Amino acid sequence: MKIKELKELSVEELTRREAELRQEMMNLRIQKASGQLDNSARITLVRKTIARVQTLLSQHRLAAAK
Repeated sequence: MKIKELKELSVEELTRREAELRQEMMNLRIQKASGQLDNSARITLVRKTIARVQTLLSQHRLAAAK
């Protein structure tokens, strides 16, 4: 998911999206461990998207604190 798309989401939607991505990351790790993972680049993509979401949540928190 692009950062532009993520910026349009509310804090609640970002929090929900982060939980979904963490669940997906766990599933990908399980698939990797069992040798069923077809696209290993997906792990990197999901990890970076989680970081983007966390960055946006942090920015929202800082903006709310001002």
